[in-house]
Amino acid sequence: MNRIDRLFQEKQGEILSIYITAGYPQLADTVPLLEALQKHGADMVEIGIPFSDPLADGAVIQESSQLALRNGMKLDLLFKQLEGIRPAIQIPLILMGYLNPILKMGMERFLERCRDAGIDGVIVPDLPPAEYEARYLELFRTYGVHNTLLITPHTEENRIRRIADLSGGFLYLVADASTTGMRNIIGDHQMEYFQRIHDMGLPVPGLIGFGISNRPTFLAACKYARGAIIGSAFIRAIGEPGNLSLDQKVEGFIKEVRGV
Repeated sequence: MNRIDRLFQEKQGEILSIYITAGYPQLADTVPLLEALQKHGADMVEIGIPFSDPLADGAVIQESSQLALRNGMKLDLLFKQLEGIRPAIQIPLILMGYLNPILKMGMERFLERCRDAGIDGVIVPDLPPAEYEARYLELFRTYGVHNTLLITPHTEENRIRRIADLSGGFLYLVADASTTGMRNIIGDHQMEYFQRIHDMGLPVPGLIGFGISNRPTFLAACKYARGAIIGSAFIRAIGEPGNLSLDQKVEGFIKEVRGV
């Protein structure tokens, strides 16, 4: 069974997925971050593939992506860093990135390397669902890699249902029609949107992302979905200067979100 499916089967709520940028803060930090996140209680990790023009990302993740590229991170190097991480890293791992670098490698070669590295799923924000269904769906199934699709508050109901049918692992509920970033509260219009999606009874579980940054926003999101994704706030936390080790920064952040 795919590890993402197993996670949602075994855990019914408050699933915490953390986004990291591969090669940030330092080029060799990717695997140590995965180890620390697993140790301190993250349920799943999205590994961002740095890209020069990340259209869906806000300033914090854009800056981390640029720094990672300057550090020398590339998709091929990321796969080399991930070689042999299983079974030491047992939580689900997702690669999140844009279509251009993936197509440069070749979709089938990319999926082959995902399978070989133990990657459970991918998120490609700029891959249209119709193109995915027509050109790549069977290829993803062949390699056993989930493709998680996204919806926004403006996505129409019929389209939501079609995207949910196509989405593997879970459905990514973009909390707001904007780029990623940190917010301190979830607004009434967002809660109405979350409730609407919850009431649709979709065939795939949902996680909420974009703007989830702390324990209050995480708990608010968990009232309407199986969990939430935190990116920008975590990236900022591990990039803060100071005397704390990377492991200590991860531990402190996860404890704050978990309330322990």
